[in-house]
Amino acid sequence: MSQIMSRADLQFLLFDWLGTERLFERPRYADHSRDTVEDLLGLAEQIATGAFAPHNRKADLEEPRFDGEKVELVPEVEPALRAFADAGFLAAPLPESVGGLQLPTSVFNAAMAWFHAANVGTTGYALLTMANANLLTVHGTPEQVERYVRPMVEGRFFGTMALSEPHAGSNLADITTRAEPQDDGSYRLFGRKMWISGGDHEMGENIVHLVLARTPGAPAGTKGVSLFLVPKYLVDEDGSVGERNDVVLAGINHKMGFRGTVNTAPVLGDGAYTPGGRPGAVGYLVGELNRGLPAMFTMMNEARIGVGLGATALGYTGYLKSLAYARDRLQGRPAGATPDTPQVPLVDHPDVRRMLLAQKSYVEGALALNLYCARLVDDIASVEDADQVRAAEKLLGVLTPIAKSWPSQWCLTANDLAIQVLGGAGYTRDFDVEQHYRDNRLNPIHEGTHGIQAQDLLGRKVLLDGGAGLGLLAERIRATTARAAGHDYATQLDAVLDRLLEVTAQVAGRGTPAEILADATAYLEATGHVVVAWLWLEQLLVAEGREGAFADGKRAAAAYFFGRELPKVGPMLDLLASGDRTTLDLDPDWL
Repeated sequence: MSQIMSRADLQFLLFDWLGTERLFERPRYADHSRDTVEDLLGLAEQIATGAFAPHNRKADLEEPRFDGEKVELVPEVEPALRAFADAGFLAAPLPESVGGLQLPTSVFNAAMAWFHAANVGTTGYALLTMANANLLTVHGTPEQVERYVRPMVEGRFFGTMALSEPHAGSNLADITTRAEPQDDGSYRLFGRKMWISGGDHEMGENIVHLVLARTPGAPAGTKGVSLFLVPKYLVDEDGSVGERNDVVLAGINHKMGFRGTVNTAPVLGDGAYTPGGRPGAVGYLVGELNRGLPAMFTMMNEARIGVGLGATALGYTGYLKSLAYARDRLQGRPAGATPDTPQVPLVDHPDVRRMLLAQKSYVEGALALNLYCARLVDDIASVEDADQVRAAEKLLGVLTPIAKSWPSQWCLTANDLAIQVLGGAGYTRDFDVEQHYRDNRLNPIHEGTHGIQAQDLLGRKVLLDGGAGLGLLAERIRATTARAAGHDYATQLDAVLDRLLEVTAQVAGRGTPAEILADATAYLEATGHVVVAWLWLEQLLVAEGREGAFADGKRAAAAYFFGRELPKVGPMLDLLASGDRTTLDLDPDWL
């Protein structure tokens, strides 16, 4: 059995629960079948195990280096990514019109779970490239698609997203990078970016940066932000790579974990290179002027679901490794046993089983959440009924901040428990579980922090449309509890959902945005637990009547979640209902 990912769980979720085979009846996915999906999952397992996992520790210990001119990575990264591209994974999710395989997102995410779990650092370069290519496919010109997307699909070019700046962080309204229009329709960009993953390296032939910047006279705030394509090397009309563009690094950031993906501080237009004999980084407008953020959110929403998947996979592999250790490690004796009684495996101790079962409930619940969201993406792309598409879009909007943040919080907790299961050994570099924790600690931060996702969920996705999205989610949950009528879990979930809707109405009626959003994080965490409980009930219904360890494990994990996790929602909702002003009224001088 693999300690990277569970193929049995992926198959259960894709085929037994989500009914993935029905997707192949739709024109968009008609070229695929269950056989091709099984082959793809097997290939993902093979490449992740053989080319990604072996250098995961090395890339952590020998983190990227910058000598003032070039970024150096461990040599195993590039051939692993070449194997990934040659197997068709870079092309897998993209449309056939740009050379992609047009694979359902749910299937692709299931395959990508293997790579995230095996080596999240190396996988980062591929994910950024695919998200970049997808954005350009949607918003770019035919020329941009031909010159930049096709080479990315082929694995020759890499991609990044360059949003944040040293002074602005997550507040994109305050970015100051400027883009000056030129007579030939291009722009010259000047400014500094920060926290840019994959921002420079020597892999491939080129790096395609998608950069947020302002043009002269643009409106203040986010309404004045535009999106630009800025290549590391200019690309000639015939597609050949030309001279170096004026994009260099001020340095790289040294991270707690996730070290394999270099994180950079790029500078645009400082005159280190002068393409065409003039200073400034050459860039090309993507989409409409001053509409950069809506275009970028094509990439960011995809990235947020991807962050949730990465967090899930890291939690999952930590769980599998701690489970294997607990089964093999002899330590202690049963309570009440005499000193001459043989030692038993760690897994025989109830408290260790508690920690393992908690991990299982988190990671398997998170995987169901991610694949459910991916299935909504598939429905949006392939269903012909406009009302069904709008419903899927609205539901996905509500679930996206949860799909990003819930796994980032609770699969990190799973990694913490994995370390605890190993005890002192888990705190050493001799075992992978400590690295998985460090790698996963980034996920509550990047692509929108935990708190930002909370404000997005409550302030935008729930309240901005009058609660329609939340109402649709509630309908889906009610449909499941109706199918499970008479089950204690269904009764419990209905009651918690009633309370969530009641408290949401109370919060919505408060006077100011500050009062409404003060405890948005509690709202996100409470709603996330309700959603994951719903998905556990869904899995239980599928496993009903089945025998064997796999189905029994599903029942045990669901029992843990309903018995020990869902009750945590009550105190969070009580806090929200109370209108507590502790943080609102706190004077910063008191801290």
